[in-house]
Amino acid sequence: MVSQVDPAVIGCALLERYYRELLHFLQRQVSDRDTAADLAQESCARVLAAQHSGRDILDVRALLYRTARNLLVDRHRRAEVRRHDDLDAMPHAEQPCAPRHLQPEEALASQQILRAYAGTIDRLPPRCREAFVLHVFDDLSHAQVAQRMGISVSMVEKHIVRGMLACKLCERSVSAQDSPAPARTAA
Repeated sequence: MVSQVDPAVIGCALLERYYRELLHFLQRQVSDRDTAADLAQESCARVLAAQHSGRDILDVRALLYRTARNLLVDRHRRAEVRRHDDLDAMPHAEQPCAPRHLQPEEALASQQILRAYAGTIDRLPPRCREAFVLHVFDDLSHAQVAQRMGISVSMVEKHIVRGMLACKLCERSVSAQDSPAPARTAA
């Protein structure tokens, strides 16, 4: 006479066989033994529930790991929602803001500075502007600029110095506009 073995007993034995392996896997994922144990236990409970519902499970280990991964994803999503809710609850002044260069005032100031520099460069004499742009923006050496423009290296150097001085004056005037005027004292 062949005795019938209860499938639930076989399922429990398989789960016990994979429990430690799953626990170690989850521990590496969450870096917390207690959380890993909770996730492993929940995974086993869900696989057992699936077995008891009468579903055919071809590979218990694969289902166990898939369930554990899904639980990890759910846990991560819940943590993100909580983090997002915590940020919403923060007073406005404490909320992290965008980097300074992305702030509207900074962006506007940067655009104004760029326009000032572009205007300064545009006002240079044509040959001076050409030498300056070739050297600074196209990254050509003095010799390469001289060869391209058909002038001496010495002349290229003079043009570049003139362009640099013009940009330095532009920088000073922009800085002077940004800084508050000094307070006058009564004499």
